[in-house]
Amino acid sequence: MSSKRLFVTTVLGCALGAFIPVHAAPAAAGTSAKAQASGESARWHRSASRVTIMRDKWGIPHVFGKTDADAVFGLLYAQAEDDFNRVELNYINAMGRLAEVEGEAEIWRDLRMKMFITPADMKAKYAASPAWLKKLMVGFADGLNFYLHTHPEVKPKLITHFEPWMALAFSEGSIGGDIESIDLKELEQMYGKPAQLALLDAGSGFEPEPRGSNGFAISPKLSASGRALLLINPHTSFYFRPEVHMVSEEGLNAYGAVTWGQFFVYQGFNERAGWMHTSGGGDVIDEYLETVVEKNGKFFYKFGTELRAMKAVPITLPYKSAAGMDSKTVTAYFTHHGPVVRKADGKWVSVKLMEEPLKALTQSYTRTKAKSYAAFYKSMELRTNSSNNTVYADGDGNIAYFHGNFVPKRDVRFDWTLPVDGSNPATEWKGLHDVKETITLFNPASGWIQNTNNWPFRSAGDSSPRVKDYPQYMWTLPENARGLHALKVLTNHKGFTLDSLIATAYDNYLTGFEALIPTLLKAYDESAADNPLKAQLQAQVAALRSWDLRYSVESVPTSLAIYWAQDMVKRSSAAARAKGVPVLDYITTSLGAQERLEALARASAKLEADFGKWQTPWGEINRFQRASGDVHQQYDDGKPSLPVAFPSAVWGSLASFGMSAPQKTKRIYGDRGNSFVAVVEFGPRIRAKSILAGGQSANPASPHFSDQAEMYSKGQFKDVLFYKEDIEKQLERKYHPGQ
Repeated sequence: MSSKRLFVTTVLGCALGAFIPVHAAPAAAGTSAKAQASGESARWHRSASRVTIMRDKWGIPHVFGKTDADAVFGLLYAQAEDDFNRVELNYINAMGRLAEVEGEAEIWRDLRMKMFITPADMKAKYAASPAWLKKLMVGFADGLNFYLHTHPEVKPKLITHFEPWMALAFSEGSIGGDIESIDLKELEQMYGKPAQLALLDAGSGFEPEPRGSNGFAISPKLSASGRALLLINPHTSFYFRPEVHMVSEEGLNAYGAVTWGQFFVYQGFNERAGWMHTSGGGDVIDEYLETVVEKNGKFFYKFGTELRAMKAVPITLPYKSAAGMDSKTVTAYFTHHGPVVRKADGKWVSVKLMEEPLKALTQSYTRTKAKSYAAFYKSMELRTNSSNNTVYADGDGNIAYFHGNFVPKRDVRFDWTLPVDGSNPATEWKGLHDVKETITLFNPASGWIQNTNNWPFRSAGDSSPRVKDYPQYMWTLPENARGLHALKVLTNHKGFTLDSLIATAYDNYLTGFEALIPTLLKAYDESAADNPLKAQLQAQVAALRSWDLRYSVESVPTSLAIYWAQDMVKRSSAAARAKGVPVLDYITTSLGAQERLEALARASAKLEADFGKWQTPWGEINRFQRASGDVHQQYDDGKPSLPVAFPSAVWGSLASFGMSAPQKTKRIYGDRGNSFVAVVEFGPRIRAKSILAGGQSANPASPHFSDQAEMYSKGQFKDVLFYKEDIEKQLERKYHPGQ
């Protein structure tokens, strides 16, 4: 990689990574004997007796506990009921143990995790935790262990007994933490060969599908009810987060999306306030070019006038092999900045990032109980939400925005988008910016706030923060097509209701084609009369000329435009990357007229080959299919599926539905984008609506495996059942864990 930026910063916006699928591993023994011997079983049963799980008609678990720890116990038990596989996978990955079930190919992913997370360190941090947080971590482990205890038919891939400290290994909730931004290929090149000072030429391509989220907050003056509204619209891999509700007699009452295996609602609301996280924010990761000297087989690095010894740490990486289990030991190197993760320009490159799991877990949980802006702001002052922006609204009518949260102070003389000189003390972090110093908004005059993983300087229209007021490292991502779309639908809009906010979030205009289509029309109109493509593409150009840039399942121009643009993206990504230009910008401004026409001819031919004619409605191509509960879905054109109108967010669609898996089918089957989506109105009583991709359960035999699929495909929402009396009216099952 030629620059320091570890996040892919295209016009599309992105978040990073996800858990990694595990397909097969040796079965593990159950936990019953251990539980009985240790006395844990009695404690589990006492906790279970204090917890009631109410499953509504959609299978959503509403967990009621006497204490917060009881609610955590019940929540993790319910998560395990719905998808133990994903819960376990997240912790296998978080602890750097994936190769133990997946094989040697995953040892570099494990090395990356083990450079930052070790059981000894997490255990020490657990021991230093406040008593209230320890209780929650115990509840987390007990809920999962009790599930395994009462379900001996479930065979974990690796983790047969969960420990409380494990919660600290996976504490922030984002779809991909900071650690996952380190390039695995470069890490392997660093440590897969003998350590040496060498030049590394490496680079990673653009993601085929943008990863990110949308968050909108609407002030009372723009809502029909005179109350604040919030849109919660994460764009993640499907089934990455279930919908949950957790309540205790200690003031907890949080509803929303929880990442499998975590005990806090990550994106959601309580009875007084709501929060939506969007990936992006400021620069939170820095790379340092270390000047390394070898003496007598040992490595040293320069810092100021000193020559400091590299810390060399042997890291054992067990992995599954054909013979059973094997292992590899790697000596990893560390400076005071952090681990060395790659080589560049003859130097070793170390990475510095946030390493505060205890504070991060505290912040992740305490914000779910914040009932006012002041309380929420206090949780933000922990400054450990490192990879996200936050859009906020509450029952007092406040709306707010935080662009990032963990922002190190740096010397503005340096270009922090590139690796900086690690030997220069001036490149050291100088503490963290206070929240008040970061890019924030509180009740902007515009009456609305939006973020789509884009820059913050149009987050509230004319009321937005000003770019000149902040150092450049406080923002990283540029404007994107979704951001332009958000401005279009929010500016001068009044009288918002829950339903009209949903309609706004699913507005079917594609801003990405606003500048792109005219380039095609110009290319066609100005092409020579004897150009063979002139006659060949006449009907296609006419269809696109009359297109209103709005998608629908019936739209033929949508199919043609997307296949045309996809063809250009595929052929132009390398050139765009070489110039450091977002690929959508590149194909809009840098291609020649003939290239555009040839791309349209190829797109037409592909549509004809795959579907019989280029005049194929979009809904025949863009489909939702959930055939199994596997983490890696296998798609089949011969199996039932549902048409979906909204396309990939790459084209400016606010509602996102894209395919990031390798396409082995003719149809496009979404696997990333809108997953859990909710709209909330704050007032004396919460009013909210939500939808999940497919359904709550990963079990194909469950009625809740796909009971929301058709509604999801049409952008239709269900009513959120937030109050116990409403849950009782639409109750499917009420039970204590273990029953």
